[in-house]
Amino acid sequence: MQDALRESIEVKQKMLSSPEFWASMARSVEIIEKALRGGYKIMTVGNGGSAADAQHFAHELVGTFRREERRGYPVMALTADATFLTARMNDFGVETTFSRQVEAFGKRGDVLIAISTSGNSLNVIRAAQAAREHGVTSIGLLGSGGGKLKDEVDCAIIVPSNVTARVQEAHTTILHLWCEDIVPRLS
Repeated sequence: MQDALRESIEVKQKMLSSPEFWASMARSVEIIEKALRGGYKIMTVGNGGSAADAQHFAHELVGTFRREERRGYPVMALTADATFLTARMNDFGVETTFSRQVEAFGKRGDVLIAISTSGNSLNVIRAAQAAREHGVTSIGLLGSGGGKLKDEVDCAIIVPSNVTARVQEAHTTILHLWCEDIVPRLS
């Protein structure tokens, strides 16, 4: 257990000392804040633990992250509609589940946050491609060098680890850092 905790700390220390990481973070905050100030929405996607992260971030901004009295912000987790997801996967396969939703809900000015620990989840990659086709700005929250997804998003934040658990831990930290920075600016 201690080795895992040390490894988690080391990943975050690498993030803390990386100018590239902080440049991507600043760019991502700018993208999210601009969209929310403009009355646009944020859509989030991911698979497995990344789906949980997508829903967690939506909850924090729609909900009351650190400010009970503030208004909710329009953030929707495309991972949360079990009826659509299971029907789409059954009828057409998993690859187009998120891209179809981006086509249906996304509009120019919106933002897609695509979360993938490997950067190679085909349905998340296709969602980013659909975002580009519809004028939706995309942010990739990635690990493992960014995978193929890093080239499909407008802003890539890459956690410096190939260990899924460490990447997910860092993703949660990044989501909270976004909230810590964005909520006070918008309130």
